Amino acid sequence: MQIKHIFFDLDHTLWDFETNSDLAFKKTFQNLQFKVDLTKFLNYYRPINLKYWKLYREEKVTKTQLRYGRLRETFDFLKIEVTDELIEAISVEYIRVLPENNQLFDGTNEILEHLSLKYQMHIITNGFQEVQHLKLEKSGISHFFNQIITSESAGVQKPHPDIFHHAMNVANTTPQESIMIGDNWEADIMGAYHAGMNVIFFNYHQEPVGENIKSITHLLQLKQYL
Repeated sequence: MQIKHIFFDLDHTLWDFETNSDLAFKKTFQNLQFKVDLTKFLNYYRPINLKYWKLYREEKVTKTQLRYGRLRETFDFLKIEVTDELIEAISVEYIRVLPENNQLFDGTNEILEHLSLKYQMHIITNGFQEVQHLKLEKSGISHFFNQIITSESAGVQKPHPDIFHHAMNVANTTPQESIMIGDNWEADIMGAYHAGMNVIFFNYHQEPVGENIKSITHLLQLKQYL
């Protein structure tokens, strides 16, 4: 591989979304003085959130519908009556406090430091633009990346090949010189693969993977390939 440019996903790949999101909800409910069993709430919310992000990738729901629907559905399952106004308040406060918690996956700083000596690095993310830049800045890793490509700025979401072609155009590189690293098989790996890029699957959840796709379970294992 003649790799010159590395494109990383952010959430669930470098930035520990689940840990940071859990902390953000705890702070949100405290700030709004809203009493709820946090463990029970999160047990319902996590899979519902993933479902809504899949619908968002497939352009079946809007950003506004995602933010509202994931909370409404969670509270409905918990049989907790909440007004639309309260859901809006929770949604806004959650987005505000989310970048305050910046737990990174183990090995993130070490591997970025290592790779930055040889490669240009970039981010491709479906996450909301106003939050992703804050996550990078407040977690102290923004300086590693030349280009930050969000689905909102590109006008199309992963796994659509156009976002990867757009990212490569912005970075002034080719598929042969580019590699995508991410945790989502559909959005990151298949999306980039169909755009002609090299790929490495960050398979920390240890799913079954075909032998033709390079896979790692810890970020420092990237040293074996890059």
